[in-house]
Amino acid sequence: MSNARRGQLRFIITGGTIDSFYDSRIDTVTPNRETIVPQYIEALRLRKKPAFAVVCMKDSRRITRADLRKILAAVEKSPQRRIIITHGTYTMADTARYIKSSLRSPGKTVILTGSLTPLNGFTLSDAGFNLGFAVAKAMELPPGVYICMHGRVFLPEEAAKLVSQARFISIFSDK
Repeated sequence: MSNARRGQLRFIITGGTIDSFYDSRIDTVTPNRETIVPQYIEALRLRKKPAFAVVCMKDSRRITRADLRKILAAVEKSPQRRIIITHGTYTMADTARYIKSSLRSPGKTVILTGSLTPLNGFTLSDAGFNLGFAVAKAMELPPGVYICMHGRVFLPEEAAKLVSQARFISIFSDK
């Protein structure tokens, strides 16, 4: 693999709140028809241009086994070794555990990230911070599968969404 590809990031897009809009008709967020993540990432002017692949645009509670297989296949087929998956927070840990247990391509660093507030349309969204944090961690973490949320790195088996506090916790170390 060339040095240019080794350092390049691949984003695999699956939808979730990070790529949603507030739909006042139903009083909730709804996934966009098309992703806005590439537009945001390209505005960061990263040294190496990242690659993007859209697997689906779904609320993570609607991700199916077939979608999980497509996400895994996108990771496996990626020529890039540093991969960020944008994903809804409700089932992010489940998907991370699935990828960790099923991944057959050694040497890849796979990070799942998302947000509790959409990237676009909300001044105080956690989305931009989580994306930037995931980019930084993708460049330094060793191969493996991780969740990067709210300035923390979690292993798939420890991460849980604490809905009442709108944050992720470690089931092993957080009180």
